[in-house]
Amino acid sequence: MFENITLFLILSASSVAVTGMVLLFLRKRAILDHPNHRSSHKVPTPRGGGIAVTSIILAVWLWQLGPDGALLDYLPLGVGFLLAGMSWLDDIYDLSAKIRFLAQLVLTGMSLPWVFQHGIPLEAYLPVWLIAILIILAWTAFINFFNFMDGIDGISGVEAIGIGLGFTLITLSSAQSASNPFPTFELAPGLLIAAATAGFLIWNWHPAKIFLGDVGSIPLGYFLGGLLLVLAARGEWAAAIILPGYYLTDAGLTLLKRIIRREKIWEAHRDHYYQRAVRSGHSHARVSLMIALTNCGLIILAGWSVAAPYYALAAAAALIGLLIFWMNSRHAEKSRGALHD
Repeated sequence: MFENITLFLILSASSVAVTGMVLLFLRKRAILDHPNHRSSHKVPTPRGGGIAVTSIILAVWLWQLGPDGALLDYLPLGVGFLLAGMSWLDDIYDLSAKIRFLAQLVLTGMSLPWVFQHGIPLEAYLPVWLIAILIILAWTAFINFFNFMDGIDGISGVEAIGIGLGFTLITLSSAQSASNPFPTFELAPGLLIAAATAGFLIWNWHPAKIFLGDVGSIPLGYFLGGLLLVLAARGEWAAAIILPGYYLTDAGLTLLKRIIRREKIWEAHRDHYYQRAVRSGHSHARVSLMIALTNCGLIILAGWSVAAPYYALAAAAALIGLLIFWMNSRHAEKSRGALHD
């Protein structure tokens, strides 16, 4: 256990250092995210810190696989690199949403063999071709959900850490952990993602000195989505739903409301529940901390779901519902006050 903690701290410290160097580069090149009417920040902030997170994940993942790794386990590295490159161009030049979405569909489709080597979710109920289509759509949706939710200081960091650690702990405790694509606990993919993101979070905590940018949020959404699909492929489907439960709920409910209002769902907005909480007066740090605490509960429930999936899902829904209620309560009070005025 001591070795595991040591490696986590080394990777986190490396991420802190690399993020600091990336911050200097972004400032020098004036690659900044300027506030607008949809933003939750007030000062221009360097955007592109995900270069550090993604680089560490790719480098350490490749190093652990080495020259003798299974061929399919290199696949996420290539796709992650391509997504990072495309997203970096989007951070600088604002690529077309259609181009980005089509590229994500193609790249997640290319990644299916990596997931299917662990099993095929729902194989007993649906034909494989339909499962493949559903996974491509769900994976691409998750990538974009993760990107859309990256709207306040610290939020994506605490979410990535929660999912990464949850995946690692469930993989270790599962009787099927021998099928883990990484043979050692020390550098399991979930732990690697959590450590790399924890180092970045030091710089991204409120008030943030640097933002992930698409170059960070898109690859993170891809890697985390892939790990959740691996859980589902192993039969731990409830855990795959519970771990990202808050992000899925906030993004899903917001998307549904925007569709009902016939808004352009691909355009930036400030309608997420976490954004409502900030607008109503809660600080970025308080909201992100509440999400982190909720994720701690979700990790415990995800572990329980291996033995009692439906009870764990019900408890997770209640926990997430409490968080959403807290986020929306002060906003609702202000809205009622404005009506009375």
